[in-house]
Amino acid sequence: MKIRLKRLSRKQRQPLIPRIHIKVQNGHFEIMGLGAWYSYWRDPYHLLLTIPWTGFLGLICIFYVTINTLFALAYLAGGDCIANAEPGAFVDVFFFSVQTLASIGYGAMYPKTIYANTIVTIEAMVGLMGIAVMTGLAFARFSRPTARVMFSRVAVITPYEGVPTLMFRTANKRRNTILEAQMRVYLMRDEVSTEGQFMRRFHDLKLLRNQTPGFALTWLAMHVIDESSPLYGVTPELLIQTNTMLMVSLSGIDETVAQVVHARHSYGTHDILWNNRFVDIMHHTPDGDRYIDYSNFHDVLPLD
Repeated sequence: MKIRLKRLSRKQRQPLIPRIHIKVQNGHFEIMGLGAWYSYWRDPYHLLLTIPWTGFLGLICIFYVTINTLFALAYLAGGDCIANAEPGAFVDVFFFSVQTLASIGYGAMYPKTIYANTIVTIEAMVGLMGIAVMTGLAFARFSRPTARVMFSRVAVITPYEGVPTLMFRTANKRRNTILEAQMRVYLMRDEVSTEGQFMRRFHDLKLLRNQTPGFALTWLAMHVIDESSPLYGVTPELLIQTNTMLMVSLSGIDETVAQVVHARHSYGTHDILWNNRFVDIMHHTPDGDRYIDYSNFHDVLPLD
């Protein structure tokens, strides 16, 4: 029995995703163009959600002028079909289109032929759908929840209860609380399997406390480097050699908008300081109260 193979066309043989360039620097793997708004030009919905506000408003203005110009030309093609409009005057039919598209209807100009009423009907439908789409896009842009979480610029490895411990800290920059906040830390590094296959592996780092019922002020994340830790026995030179990077992911429910918010941060090899500790930001007043001084949030001190 003969089996006939189907020959793919040149278009079908082309890759669905173009070549992606990855830049490696200080342990950070930067995917060029990742998250850039202009990378969504084939996906108009995501493009309109990610484009800057100036560009979004500019596109709305261009679309609005263009659609009214097209309908104005359609009215001109019908001759003297708009009452109280000067025949052949583009300005009159353009502003009549503006009134129709927005359902204003001042009443000074109105269609007086079957042709004009047909164009008005089409434009009214286009106006209703356009307003609904633009309103939905604007609401989607405004309603996207964001987390204003600050991460320390560096992470430190310092003894804690006699055991080397990886530490970094975060702070909630809003004057509210992130409920049921959860934090996960991943270690990414280059590894070679016993078969000689190169891969970029992910390891979960266990924290002493990976969740809190309310994240309102600061949070010191701590990972004990014991025998079960992927960082056990690792040296600063080995971190650089394996392009090690720490990825931090924090999520929770913003109590103000009751929506889930996310924040993430990464630490490269040069962002991890050995034998250093963070400067204390918790202080006491003469009255016995406590306060937090965020001016020293990123500061560290070498161990004696």
